[in-house]
Amino acid sequence: MNRLLMVTTVPSTLRSFLLPFAAHFRAQGWQVDAMACGISANPECVEGFDRVWDVQWSRNPLDPRNLLSAPPVIREIVTRERYDLVHVHTPVAAFVTRYALKDLRHQLKLKVIYTAHGFHFFEGGNPLKNTAFINLEKSAGKWTDYLVTINHEDQEAAVNYQLLAADRCRYMPGIGVDLKYYNRHAVPESAIAQVRQELGLGSRDRLLLSVAEFTARKHHVDAIAAFAKLARVDVHLAFAGSGPLMDKMKQLAAQLGVANRVHFLGNRKDIPVLMSAASANILVSAQEGLPRCVLESLALATPTIGTKIRGTQDLLEGGCGRLVDVGDVDGLGAAMSWVLDRPEESINMTKLGSEHIANYDLNSIVQMHEQLYAEALGS
Repeated sequence: MNRLLMVTTVPSTLRSFLLPFAAHFRAQGWQVDAMACGISANPECVEGFDRVWDVQWSRNPLDPRNLLSAPPVIREIVTRERYDLVHVHTPVAAFVTRYALKDLRHQLKLKVIYTAHGFHFFEGGNPLKNTAFINLEKSAGKWTDYLVTINHEDQEAAVNYQLLAADRCRYMPGIGVDLKYYNRHAVPESAIAQVRQELGLGSRDRLLLSVAEFTARKHHVDAIAAFAKLARVDVHLAFAGSGPLMDKMKQLAAQLGVANRVHFLGNRKDIPVLMSAASANILVSAQEGLPRCVLESLALATPTIGTKIRGTQDLLEGGCGRLVDVGDVDGLGAAMSWVLDRPEESINMTKLGSEHIANYDLNSIVQMHEQLYAEALGS
């Protein structure tokens, strides 16, 4: 029996993105375990994996626990459980786990795979931070058997900076999107009507949506500022997600006089319904790997507005969406108006997006993992 350990910093990454992979390989007879901080308190992860392991680390890369208390726990669990593969995701978990296992890999005949969900260095990033993170990735590359990148900028960077030998670098188009679940035809009109009623929308009101955690890099401030400049009383803006900046964004909406048309929905489980109810989905981040919410809106044929950054451009270039510069509030407002005022052109845009999204089908990505795992085990 093959034994696989999936590792992320926090359990929400496993729950949101990796449970389908666990289900697939468990169905193949594999033992699939998971490790994250606080994972034993997450019922979906407890059910979705054979066993779960708690490890004390933080998303803050400077937290001393990351390199002091976590590595001994990782080494003890991996040595005892005799995993064949350890697949690490997210920056802190990936670096710490590879560091912890660097001297055990050959002894245990263990293969370590790292999927980079967007390197911490990127075009347009702070030069000093970029240099630091490039050097960290080069160091960790020595403790890695295979590197998976999920966007074209990272794919090129892995080769250019020689993070790993070219024959051990793989490109995969993200972690997949379930095209059966994110399907406009699977969303009942009654559910859309219920959401519109929940938001207090009139029959002629339009809805703009943004699905993103409230952190600085997501630039919610730009979305609210652009929306306020629209000055259209028949248009509402809804945010799905939570995070430390939510209260500050509520205050901004009030200051700009649009609080009555800006809705803060918190974390939602009905994203297909919200996106189907929206005239556009908006993501104005400064940094992404390959944004899941853009994949979802393309699959649902919802017009999409994004920023000209790594990952988002992969998905929206070629006429699949509207692209604006990071921080360009006027350009974002113009893109909002374009989608609202040009329905036929927006529909044509979504048709291109729907064709493009077929490359990101979850089933295809699972098969790519099967092939990579077989190669790793065979070698």
